[in-house]
Amino acid sequence: MANNKVWFITGAGRGMGVDIAKAALAAGHRVVATGRDTDKVSKVLGENENLLVVKLDITNPSDAEAAVKAAVERFGSIDVLVNNAGNFYAGYFEELTPENIERQLATNVIGPMNVTRAVLPLMRKNRSGHIISISSIAGLVGQEYVSAYCASKFALEGWMESLYHEVAPFGIKTTIVEPGFFRTELLEPGSTYYPELTIDDYTERSNKSRTMFESVNGKQPGDPAKLAKALLIIANENEPPVRWIAGADAIAGAEQKVAELQRQINAYRDLSTSLAHEDV
Repeated sequence: MANNKVWFITGAGRGMGVDIAKAALAAGHRVVATGRDTDKVSKVLGENENLLVVKLDITNPSDAEAAVKAAVERFGSIDVLVNNAGNFYAGYFEELTPENIERQLATNVIGPMNVTRAVLPLMRKNRSGHIISISSIAGLVGQEYVSAYCASKFALEGWMESLYHEVAPFGIKTTIVEPGFFRTELLEPGSTYYPELTIDDYTERSNKSRTMFESVNGKQPGDPAKLAKALLIIANENEPPVRWIAGADAIAGAEQKVAELQRQINAYRDLSTSLAHEDV
């Protein structure tokens, strides 16, 4: 494995970002580890001559530009961008406030866009680079009680799929990562927000859903350290996957989605194909 890449990782102070940063450092890469709390990032990653810790609130475009500038001043380039920082607003759509929705989208969609916008001029200039965005199986499969989170991840994936076509001519690769349940800190209080508003019609289902998420926290089947090492393999591929489904549970969900889409296509195929002008 080539040991001369510069990795720029968002949300490196907790959860999966820590594992990705540690794996990249252990493999000999140079790492720009970012987070809103640089003391926390430094504490979890320790000292390393190949490590640069930089303050970054991904919802702030000026922060993104400053962080990229600091990375280039220290290491000269950015080869791999990992859009990892994210949060989770749980709850039924009607129980979420407009502010909840805006914050969910600001962190999970606009944030990665801010950082990528700051990095792309450098990658275009170098005619190389790899943009990896951590999505979720929730970016492919919608479920109840996670409508805001799914909306953010669906949007992230639509943007990333389009970006693939836009930047491929410049030698820049893109990968969407769709993990299933991994034992990260996403469901911890610092990353998960439950609705304050309650609506009687949703109360019973809401209580069951919240209990499920709280009970699975710390018991998720996926190992984030293994995912981080797998990302190193993917980042070293000449033709990395445009979408990588991570975890057996995620694969099961994706296969179910594919089968469901095929059923929906077939159910109304005749009607769908009857809509052209007569002269076509």
